[in-house]
Amino acid sequence: MLSFARYIILANILAIADIGLLGVAMLMMQALNTFSQTGFQAALIQKRDNVQAHLDTAWTIGLFRAVVLYAVLYWAASFAELPIFKVPPEKVFLAISIIRVLGISFLLTALSNIGIIYFQKELEFHRQFALQIIANLSNVVITIFVVLAYRTVWALVIGKLAGELARLLLSYVFHPYRPRIRLDFDKARELWHFGKWIFGGTIISFIVLQGNDFFIWCYLGISALALYQMALKLSAIPTTEITLVILQVIFPALSKIQGDIPRLKDAYLKILQISAFLSVPLAGLIFILTPDFVVLFLNEKWEPIIPVMQILALRSMIVSTGATRGPLFQAIGKPGIKTKLQVLRLTLLVILIYPMTAAWGIKGTAGAITLVMAMVEPFAIYLGLKIIHCRIGEILKPIALPVAATGAMLGLIYLFKQSFFYETTYANLFILTAIGICTYITVAYAFDYIFDCRIRTIIREQLVVLIKQQNTK
Repeated sequence: MLSFARYIILANILAIADIGLLGVAMLMMQALNTFSQTGFQAALIQKRDNVQAHLDTAWTIGLFRAVVLYAVLYWAASFAELPIFKVPPEKVFLAISIIRVLGISFLLTALSNIGIIYFQKELEFHRQFALQIIANLSNVVITIFVVLAYRTVWALVIGKLAGELARLLLSYVFHPYRPRIRLDFDKARELWHFGKWIFGGTIISFIVLQGNDFFIWCYLGISALALYQMALKLSAIPTTEITLVILQVIFPALSKIQGDIPRLKDAYLKILQISAFLSVPLAGLIFILTPDFVVLFLNEKWEPIIPVMQILALRSMIVSTGATRGPLFQAIGKPGIKTKLQVLRLTLLVILIYPMTAAWGIKGTAGAITLVMAMVEPFAIYLGLKIIHCRIGEILKPIALPVAATGAMLGLIYLFKQSFFYETTYANLFILTAIGICTYITVAYAFDYIFDCRIRTIIREQLVVLIKQQNTK
């Protein structure tokens, strides 16, 4: 919700080109960060034994890596003036300055207390939540305050650094571990044995997910990049935020039961069902209500993102359900499977992105990445089935209910929009959203009652757990 509010405020105050400049800076940072990944944190979470002896080595390597990254970024910022990157001449100095200042976040992140890795490893998510929410609040509140007061793109930079600084300070308040500079090459090699697959998979994932941003930047310019990134963020926030929470939980949780296949299977199917139950209808609502949302909450300069948001909403639905398999592959010690799937996605994207973008602009780019996700999904499902010894019907059943209920929801919203709520007003948007949610819940409950899809059982189980935890406290 905070991210949603921030993007809406920024979109109405800042120029598209200025938002594009920040997008350029973030892309350069993400590229450097990705191509120097060690995968050590994932390795620390996945290891079943005590990892305290590995912490100082991982932290030291991370700190050295951050110093090198900042030096490279500071030097590479000057390339923003090259014609290939299509930064307007009057914006070149601003772009270089933003990139160099934003790079300080590398150092702040690396200096954070590595001891907070135990929050995920030991499933202490109440501490993880407190740390994240305070850091995110610092970022969003300061960003909004500065942009409202000064109407400058520097608001985003200041907010980002404030959030990272808050996270750095809180990491030492929330966990007693105190990292020291120490390098044990044997420990580093042990972590790298697992982390190398995370490294390779992260690089390919970045090229698949952010390579299209670089392509748009160099082929269509920074204004097109800003439009595409805004469409991606607004269409993906509801589903990806749910997915992010689930991914943070299930990787360490599944790692603890990696040797018990029947239990692993049961846990994974429940995770998939909950993820699909929450994310599929949200993607459906974004798809059908995007035209109303853009008209009401953004100004006319953002209207070109309407079809792009609708296409990317479909991509978000595929990603949110498919993303649950990555932690499954990692938890059982086979991160290479995810990497190989990403290689397939990358190959298909390289083939499709240029002709589709040349034909339809950023709509074509969105269509290319969505099509690639859909084409690879059957292969990913098949590999997941083999790992947990599951039949195809067992893995499709958790997805069938939310997809069918979402279809009914979209049909009813469309009918009401055409018949009664055809004017674009805040009241109509609220009513249509309420109609959609009520329809989805009703149809999902009916389908679950008739076909025994177990969603009511799973929800009751979670409520019982929450009540017991609350009573214990």
